[in-house]
Amino acid sequence: MNIDDFRRWSHQAADWAADYHQGLRERPVRAQVAPGEIAAQIADTPPEQGEPFEAIFADFERIIPPGMTHWQHPRFFAYFPSNAALESIIAEQLAGAMSAQGMLWQTSPALTELETRMTDWLRQAVGLPGGFQGVLQDTASMATLCAMLCMRERALQGKGNRAGLAGGPRIRIYASEQTHSSIDKATWLSGIGQDNLVKIRSAPGHPWPVDVPAMAEAIRADRAAGYRPAGIIGCVGGTSIGGCDDIAALAALARAEDLYLHVDAAWAGSAMIVPEYRGLWAGIDQADSIVFNPHKWLGVPMECSAHFVRDPDLLVSTLAIQPEYLKTHGKDGLINYSEWSVTLGRRFRALKLWFLLRHQGLEGLRERMRNHVNWAQALARRIADTPGFELVTEPVLSLFSFRYAPVANGDLNALNLELLTRINDDGRTYLTQTKVGDKLAIRFQVGPFETTEEDVGQAFEVVREIAGSLQPGTSYPGNQNRV
Repeated sequence: MNIDDFRRWSHQAADWAADYHQGLRERPVRAQVAPGEIAAQIADTPPEQGEPFEAIFADFERIIPPGMTHWQHPRFFAYFPSNAALESIIAEQLAGAMSAQGMLWQTSPALTELETRMTDWLRQAVGLPGGFQGVLQDTASMATLCAMLCMRERALQGKGNRAGLAGGPRIRIYASEQTHSSIDKATWLSGIGQDNLVKIRSAPGHPWPVDVPAMAEAIRADRAAGYRPAGIIGCVGGTSIGGCDDIAALAALARAEDLYLHVDAAWAGSAMIVPEYRGLWAGIDQADSIVFNPHKWLGVPMECSAHFVRDPDLLVSTLAIQPEYLKTHGKDGLINYSEWSVTLGRRFRALKLWFLLRHQGLEGLRERMRNHVNWAQALARRIADTPGFELVTEPVLSLFSFRYAPVANGDLNALNLELLTRINDDGRTYLTQTKVGDKLAIRFQVGPFETTEEDVGQAFEVVREIAGSLQPGTSYPGNQNRV
């Protein structure tokens, strides 16, 4: 492709993207395809000779969008949002054009220094004190792995990286049962092992915080049994039902037991730009590290996860490795963000954050989040008042869960799973499920950038319409494999 062709097709791609966003409401939210249907339209072998770009772009338009679940759709109420604000998309195009590798300051000084400034903007925006410094990781899973590696090395006085874990003390990590599965995976990758992740029950009542006295007792029992407690992972806005721990109480326990405290606020942390929501993480200033995802509710495209640490030296000593070819000579006081990350290669994530924050402004972002929260809470009240439905968990910010319960007896879990399957097959909205105790519940979370109050109301009308077509006493044996 020559530069003139690049110019032409870049314009066409931009036009396609604008049309795509403008027409999202007319598309089904979740991909309406069967497994293997997309792959069957792709050649089995790579081409020996290049093909015309017209044919490639035409195949893209024909094959790919119908096989996509549309995360920018205004009636995407599943999981948590993965927004892509338009100004950030432009920044992502520019970053891709430069295709910088930001492993060291010298390999892209502007990348490094903009990242330093943007993480500090985020720190100020969510009300963290000046002692915290940040780095942009790819996802919260990576930030949590980094935190767990810090816990491990702190507990082993830095010997884990050198000598390995064989023959050493068994390290223990403590967390709420509301924490994300990435916590479990981090124990695998850090070598600590999932058997050494101690999950503590939630205390009863909204917003389902971890039982701190039970955690304290587990720590004391483990010490007596010869284990080495290393860290606590707190949760703010858990994936299932939005569970939020008492961070101040966890911080006090961590100080008393000399443990590292990491707080996973992957979804809900972005909402802390709204001052009145910050009570959900009161005590956050006492954490050792925190993660939240601007690539969710704030509107930055994937991947952009903000990881804040109180002590960068511990993070760097855990992760940095400096062969001669990665040293920067003759420059002092530099930050090389590859030393704050597991990966050496690093994308230019800060550019899309800079564009977004400057163009939207904090107040513009706050207004959108307040709307989402208000609309979700109003819908939760409406559902609670609708005959045949029940609220399972109260809203945490814009997340709540409910279920269809038209009868007192019968297999309501199977009924709700069938309801969810039919909702998502219908295509007008998209929801996901969770388990609360032994109840299967349907999650509802408002977060897409282009969602309106009417979209929220329309989604529930779809739920009611489809629920009305179900027979409560009917068995649905096949639905377990359809969600």
